[in-house]
Amino acid sequence: MILLLDVGNTRLKWGLREADQWLAQGAFAHDEAWVFDVVLPPPGQIDGVFGASVVSPALRHRVAESLAPWGHAPQWLTPTREACGVRNSYVNPAQLGADRWAALIGAQDHGAAPCLVVTAGTATTIDVLDAEGVFRGGLIAPGVDLMRRALAGNTAQLPLADGRVIDLPTCTADAITMGCLHAQAGAIERMYRHVADLPGASCLLNGGAAAQIAPLLGVPLRIIDNLVLDGVAVAQRHGCFR
Repeated sequence: MILLLDVGNTRLKWGLREADQWLAQGAFAHDEAWVFDVVLPPPGQIDGVFGASVVSPALRHRVAESLAPWGHAPQWLTPTREACGVRNSYVNPAQLGADRWAALIGAQDHGAAPCLVVTAGTATTIDVLDAEGVFRGGLIAPGVDLMRRALAGNTAQLPLADGRVIDLPTCTADAITMGCLHAQAGAIERMYRHVADLPGASCLLNGGAAAQIAPLLGVPLRIIDNLVLDGVAVAQRHGCFR
């Protein structure tokens, strides 16, 4: 049994996997206690810890300390030029975020290429994976909550409030919510043009804001929860953590 991690900017997602099966998955916010003793089997039953991380060394150290009783230091995925059937077109492959790399590997393993791989979290990443498994490039944009907080923090009269999902907002809270969601959907649909004419193309959407954005998209769509964890599992199976 192995423990797989996706350590993002606001949450740590975890999954327990045995062979090709997920046994359990869950998440902890960074600002709450990580009660691994409640969700994990006792020490001695986990054979290794593997993850993708986009956080600071200090937060990685917190992860390692929290999991120390299980006796395995986390091994972290490093993007390379090629792995698991995916080729990385970044000028410097190691500068690609490990979460984006894992999501691309997960998408390829799901047989989704050609596709647009979208992770809608604290930041929204929108990446093009072609039919040959080549990551052609992509975008990074503020996520929905970051957009809302930016408006609240940098304007005099726009509040940080939860609005409704509604076609034509007639109050400020709704207007902010829909403005941020449409900004996400618009960026995704513009990037989808890069794969739209390829046979079988689709958009793979995951992340905390996926359910909010999905109804606004007018492109072929699949929501795959925890796509990054799927990619970490594939990378571990292929020996990418050596």
